[in-house]
Amino acid sequence: MTGPREPDPLAVAVGNASLLGAGYLLLGRRALFWAAAVVTASLLWLTYATAETWCEVLVVLWWAAVVAHGRWLARRHPAAAPRRGQRVLALAVPVLAAAGWVRYDAYGIEDRVTDARADGSCRAAVDAQEKAGFRHRLVAAPVAARGDTVVEACERLDAAAGYLSGGLTGDLDMLEAAFERLGAVLGEPGNERTVEATLDRYLGRLPTDDGCRNVRIADWLRDRRTGPKDLTGPASATAARIAPGALAECGDALMTDEEWADARDVYQRLLDEHPGDGRADDAREGIRKAGLALELIQVRNLLDEADGMDSGYCRNPAKYSAAPAYRKGRSGAVFVGHTGYTDKLPEEWRSDTPDAALVVCADETQAGDVVETCQYRDHKGRIGSVRFNKLAVRVKAYALRTGKLVTDRTVQIGGESCPATLAYFGSLPSRMAVTPSDADVRDAFGPVVGR
Repeated sequence: MTGPREPDPLAVAVGNASLLGAGYLLLGRRALFWAAAVVTASLLWLTYATAETWCEVLVVLWWAAVVAHGRWLARRHPAAAPRRGQRVLALAVPVLAAAGWVRYDAYGIEDRVTDARADGSCRAAVDAQEKAGFRHRLVAAPVAARGDTVVEACERLDAAAGYLSGGLTGDLDMLEAAFERLGAVLGEPGNERTVEATLDRYLGRLPTDDGCRNVRIADWLRDRRTGPKDLTGPASATAARIAPGALAECGDALMTDEEWADARDVYQRLLDEHPGDGRADDAREGIRKAGLALELIQVRNLLDEADGMDSGYCRNPAKYSAAPAYRKGRSGAVFVGHTGYTDKLPEEWRSDTPDAALVVCADETQAGDVVETCQYRDHKGRIGSVRFNKLAVRVKAYALRTGKLVTDRTVQIGGESCPATLAYFGSLPSRMAVTPSDADVRDAFGPVVGR
């Protein structure tokens, strides 16, 4: 019969080095085995949950303590001596090797994540960190946690990229939110390249296909003065790159939509802010066309409001610079004011607003020179005298091209007087107007319009 095997101190030490408490089992100290197992499990869970380096330090100290304690207990045994069989029974070496390999692999994953972040590739960093499993988080929790921090920063950058995409629609509030998020991530060490890559992808999508939207975005990027230089610098450079084209395209779009005043202002901005741009001549032409359109609108509104000599165009004449120059005998006119007689003028004397050279304002008719005095018998048989007067009309003519007064005169319209029969109401009038024919009206107004 053989006695119980004496413990091998080296086997006990190696068994406890596995943190499995195998050395205590070799000593037959089951209570210590279970106690050590509880402490080991608690420390490993704490390390997994907190991923702090100080937890790993505690694990190392605990590891050294149980190794030393197991060896000390084994050496106290009176018959302690090496036993190859006990070393084989102590399965610590594979466990230690596996733990070392897992830690080595965790550092390799961390290196790949770090390299991907240095290259500005969040996608590669996230793909690399996905290789970190439970074993890495248990054996090398702080290392795995550092990779998780990179992934979390990339997720925040993804959210910022979504806001940047919203900014492409012209939503400046979303653009502001995006830059705030980029600034927050940039404030954390190591994220410079990933933030730069995220911003570059957005800025590279500019300009959009809407010129006026691009103007708003460029203005916002240019005027952003606060925040890290790594953000404001690229933003300002992009604003300078897209602004001239954006202003030109916006002006063209506003011209198409007949937003003449806004178009003129945008073209003027292009000239003021980018005087050397190759689109400057086109902008000047746009300003000219927009100005003419605004002049024409103003003239038409004033003509519509002119129902007398003291209203509308007749009160506040305006120019239309594209109107034709006055040419005697060939220029058309627009007649406004009291048009009872000017409506009888020939059609060839008239022109629509853009093609007219003159605007002729006619006042109310007054009694003009006496033409003839005739006697009539009234309904009671009494004889009375009636004077017949020409029709006097004050006329002002303005050159439409300049808005300046060229004629201010009173024309007198002649006509038929002393008819054989006189129609009247009440008593016999002492004065009556002649009855003009179209020819009489034409003869009166002809000198005004050069006919």
